[in-house]
Amino acid sequence: MKLKIHEFQSKLKSSMGKAGFQKLVLTLVFMVMIPFANYAQKFAYVDTEYILSLLPDYKSAQKKLNEIAETWQKEVDEKYEGIDKMYKEYQAEKILLTPDQQKQREDEIINKEKEAKKFQQDKFGYEGELFKKRQELVKPIQDKVFETIQKIAKEDALDFIFDKSSDMTMLFSNAKYDKSDNILTLLGVAPSKEEKEKVKEKQKTDLPPSSDGLPPRR
Repeated sequence: MKLKIHEFQSKLKSSMGKAGFQKLVLTLVFMVMIPFANYAQKFAYVDTEYILSLLPDYKSAQKKLNEIAETWQKEVDEKYEGIDKMYKEYQAEKILLTPDQQKQREDEIINKEKEAKKFQQDKFGYEGELFKKRQELVKPIQDKVFETIQKIAKEDALDFIFDKSSDMTMLFSNAKYDKSDNILTLLGVAPSKEEKEKVKEKQKTDLPPSSDGLPPRR
């Protein structure tokens, strides 16, 4: 019997072609699943990136973080420019210096470079000052969004809420299951249609943000 089924599948594949056979299999799978549709769990999805981008508090926090990051990055650049200048001057004068003087100048350059790297790490490194500042300014807003999502889930008796902006791949999403605008309404934010479209368009063209949500740094 197993042989006959195999022969039947082979003949079916050859007569329909690979693509046609795969479509038939998918159709049969969906036909089998339809009777169980009434027992499916309720779900919805949100786009937290879209929601946050339309929150005034979040925009303000991001602007402040960007200003802080730019100030510190300028200091980092100035430190490395100073080191580069010291190195070039040393190279130009090296032939005139004694071995002891050369060693002294080299140590000065090395120490300056260590200081610059430490400053950069203290400001931009993991759990550095920028990370802590972001936690201070942004986390309370993110927590408020999360609490509102939980509220929606309870009110609508939802079993799952997916985040469209997360690493999870959503090959297709039906807009009727999108609760993002409901979240904004509960948060007391009513962006215009133009603002919404602008954010959606920006999401299509923007590169993925860095781990701290700020532009890549040196």
